[in-house]
Amino acid sequence: MIQTERALQQVLEWGRSLTGFADEHAVEAVRGGQYILQRIHPSLRDTSARTGRDPQDETLIVTFYCELALLFWLDDCNDLGLIAPEQLAAVEQALGQGVPCALPGFEGCAVLRASLAALAYDRRDYAQLLDDTRCYCAALRAGHAQAAGAERWSYAEYLHNGIDSIAYANVFCCLSLLWGLDMATLRARPMFRQVLRLISAIGRLQNDLHGRDKDRSAGEAGNAAILLLQRYPAMPVMDFLNDELAGHTRMLHRVMAEERFPAPWGPLIEAMAALRTQYYQTSTGRYRSDAAGGGQRTPA
Repeated sequence: MIQTERALQQVLEWGRSLTGFADEHAVEAVRGGQYILQRIHPSLRDTSARTGRDPQDETLIVTFYCELALLFWLDDCNDLGLIAPEQLAAVEQALGQGVPCALPGFEGCAVLRASLAALAYDRRDYAQLLDDTRCYCAALRAGHAQAAGAERWSYAEYLHNGIDSIAYANVFCCLSLLWGLDMATLRARPMFRQVLRLISAIGRLQNDLHGRDKDRSAGEAGNAAILLLQRYPAMPVMDFLNDELAGHTRMLHRVMAEERFPAPWGPLIEAMAALRTQYYQTSTGRYRSDAAGGGQRTPA
């Protein structure tokens, strides 16, 4: 697999064409992307005989990392106001339609979308990636608006939106697009769609549990633990959310045991379910408060 520093430099070089892009976006993308690819590498090696897609292909790997970095950047554009609202609206429209951004300063969006379109093993995955991006951006907007408004969502509404804002569908679709994982066909299976919802809910809960202290110290309300404490101050929120996480995980394991999915979906879902004890533990700067060892976000 491509060396970490070489991959990081390529993602940073791409990201320099995005206003507000930060070192952290590239670092987190490479760290998280490496974790995923290492976990599914044996399965990708097995499927390469069918697809002809080499799991060691540097172009595919760096493109995957760039898509992850884009997701981190979009998240911070909403949460931290890295760019003006009119710029964000133009970026979202461009990414969701797969066309160049109408405003200068965001050339990397068109470059990445053109690369993904050209590399797509199945064109259906590219069309779905655009749709997933629209859903992701809409969920980020909705979460930001709700957190800033006077009326708070219920826990059910928050988790429903969080299934899209965690962006796992984007990650899976990008992997499928680059390495021919046939996600477009699998999406027609109800059990696969159930797996997508369960692993996304798990991801949202893991993210919020791990990032609670940082979100609270930053005054952010977009976190399940913070939302519940605002509504029910005496509630044992962490116990409740850990029980929710355990329940979703058990349901996921039951579905995975009942329905076998082709490689590398089993190891991939397992890898995503293990993020709390793997990737998050090495990502202290983004998900933990400064007092817990985190760092500041620095523009690239």
